[in-house]
Amino acid sequence: MSLHIGDVAPDFSIDSSKGPISFHQWAGDSWIFFFSHPADFTPVCTTEMGRTAQLAGEFAKRNTKPLGLSTDTAAEHLKWIDDVNATQHTNVEFPIVADADLKVARLYDMIHPSQSFTEAVRSVFIIDPAKKIRLTLTYPMNVGRNFDEILRVIDALQLADKSKVAMPADWRPGDKVIIPLSVTDDMARDRFPQGWEAPRPYLRLTDVK
Repeated sequence: MSLHIGDVAPDFSIDSSKGPISFHQWAGDSWIFFFSHPADFTPVCTTEMGRTAQLAGEFAKRNTKPLGLSTDTAAEHLKWIDDVNATQHTNVEFPIVADADLKVARLYDMIHPSQSFTEAVRSVFIIDPAKKIRLTLTYPMNVGRNFDEILRVIDALQLADKSKVAMPADWRPGDKVIIPLSVTDDMARDRFPQGWEAPRPYLRLTDVK
């Protein structure tokens, strides 16, 4: 199944390291960082699970729940979490989906046959409280994710929704944002009384919080 930005994230019910979960119900009114891994007890995955746990406070500040997935059983997840906690000096509290039969991995197109028929690639889905997919990323099995970028894009999406703006390349919180082309200058004067700079008529930059 090919999923696109703007699609409703498919619902599912499945076992996890925290017991059975029904995805949409579990998500509630939070944003979701849903990310998959090839397998338990593997080195890159161990660092990524650990980094996600270390950033628990950062995700919480953004009303975002992490949800991991690996194509192993819940019992294997629990044993692996002990290793993650010990080697990464953290405490994994978020659930890891137990997807040994590949049900969810196939639903979210996480199995790429040129990589593996039984293990998921490193997929990322950022899902908003309306259960809409807002961002997708796919990393190969041998490259870990950039968690600074994951937090940055959640910040960008949330500010874009709040202020109806767009973000320039390499945007970081506190940087200027772009007034979309769909907003006329007359509309912009009402929405952005702080004003803007326009090096070109189609490129209007302003400050928002």
